[in-house]
Amino acid sequence: MEYYLGIDAGGSKTLAYITNEHGQLLGQGLAGGGNHQTAGLLAGEQIGSAIEQALQQTGIQREQLTSSCFGLAGADRPADYAILHPMIRSLGFAKYDLVGDTLIGLRAGTTQPYGIAVICGTGTNSAGIHPSGESYQCGGFDYKYGDFGGGGSLCIEVFRSVIRAWDGREHPTVLTELLLDMLNYRDVETLFHDYLDHDYDVPLRAAELLFTAAAWGDGVALDILTKQGQEIGKSITAIIHRLAMHTLTFDVVMIGSLLTRGDRGWIRPQIEQALQQSAPHASLVKLEVEPVIGAILRAMEQAGRYITPQVYTQLHDIGRLNTAPSTERSIQS
Repeated sequence: MEYYLGIDAGGSKTLAYITNEHGQLLGQGLAGGGNHQTAGLLAGEQIGSAIEQALQQTGIQREQLTSSCFGLAGADRPADYAILHPMIRSLGFAKYDLVGDTLIGLRAGTTQPYGIAVICGTGTNSAGIHPSGESYQCGGFDYKYGDFGGGGSLCIEVFRSVIRAWDGREHPTVLTELLLDMLNYRDVETLFHDYLDHDYDVPLRAAELLFTAAAWGDGVALDILTKQGQEIGKSITAIIHRLAMHTLTFDVVMIGSLLTRGDRGWIRPQIEQALQQSAPHASLVKLEVEPVIGAILRAMEQAGRYITPQVYTQLHDIGRLNTAPSTERSIQS
């Protein structure tokens, strides 16, 4: 029997699956955040813990694994890989596939080994793979380096829009009432001075207010969500140009709660418009399974195994069933 290990390590959780060649789940493990950029040395410990849990359930040793794929948040640049490869080898792995978490999300969302994935959850990121195997990542490095949006930035957009409406620089917005109620303040002036005096951080969940306000037809919220869609469209277009994918047929996989659960037609139309202009044969799809499924698929492909429709179906059933313990978060990349 063949055994395949897939790892999805993000900022707040690490998920490990072990399957056989038929795509049947044999063992799983769940641990804390495995992003080395935020967890430091603890990232390796969390990844190792998730792997050990999965191995114990499976009853095999890591030497019996046919192939392994690590999809890691924070695997963005050569400087990251210089840290991550020694970390993975220290866990007892000599041969493995190591990619960013965007690419395993892409692989989980399409039956093709190429295409484009865009994440919009806590942060934003996008990456594409050409049929030749050439890949390109666009963004994922925060506002200072060209990004816009994701929950971590949109919560600030909500806060500053309320402040601007209060001081006269912005149109009145229902976000004011919503934010005051969420943060338990009687008026914006009190909110303004309290946050300024204590340098409080705006809670991530404030980004969700955009969808409530947009459903009420609030112009300020609609403008912010429209811009989010336009920015995602620009990232996708940049990847298409860089990888010369204009005439190809492929999937663009949307990942992250702002795209898969929150949006009700405010962000997606802007993405569709950009995609129609840059790659009219491409299709926009939502990721409906755990990204770790993409890590399993990549592990199988690394070992040279042909993935049958039956294996795809089995793996996607595993992902949709959410067999891991619940780690649902309102906004997550």
